[in-house]
Amino acid sequence: MSLQILYRDEQLIAINKPHGLLVHRSPIAADAGEFAIQLLRNQVGQRVYPVHRIDRKTGGVLLFALDKDTEIQMQQQFAAHQVLKKYLAIVRGFTPDQQEIDYPLAKENGALQEAFTVYQTLRRAELDVPFGQHPTSRYSLVEASPRTGRMHQLRKHFKHILHPIIGDRPHGCNKQNKLFNEKWGMNTLLLHAAYLAFKHPVTGEAVAIEAPIQEEFERVMKIMNW
Repeated sequence: MSLQILYRDEQLIAINKPHGLLVHRSPIAADAGEFAIQLLRNQVGQRVYPVHRIDRKTGGVLLFALDKDTEIQMQQQFAAHQVLKKYLAIVRGFTPDQQEIDYPLAKENGALQEAFTVYQTLRRAELDVPFGQHPTSRYSLVEASPRTGRMHQLRKHFKHILHPIIGDRPHGCNKQNKLFNEKWGMNTLLLHAAYLAFKHPVTGEAVAIEAPIQEEFERVMKIMNW
């Protein structure tokens, strides 16, 4: 697999991570044989250090440092919420034009952490596909910015407001996921890390990195006539 490189300089490199690719080896995904770190290291011929995470099922911008000092500085920026992140997601139903989601999320030990997301609705679609008791199916394309960085934050937040992301398991709508799989042969999580913006840790210049949507996401966009 050849990874799409979106940005590269002497300290940083960013890729458009495919949906389904793990960032690194994990005991909870023993089935995986390929990892973004390993693939990118082999592709560029040097060590790379991930400075943040996007989960396995999510595609889009994934940023790496090329040395330890840069890794530490970028991780500090992420921890201090100084990095602007924008995601695209296709969700069930018609979402409000814009909304703030202020809903704490539990860690593995049960402790609650504050979690805050803002989003705006970009497009809506109503398909002539019956769903449950409804004669049609409704969907929205949203641009979401998580202001905190909790595990599966966007997936949990959109479930909380009853607009789950299509293709999400276990936080999504199983009936919608079954519909997409049976009607369109689609089981990809429709969540894409579209944009990162931050201050370069060495030069101090503003850096903005955008990732184009990938094949399955684009295919669903066409189904929606977007």
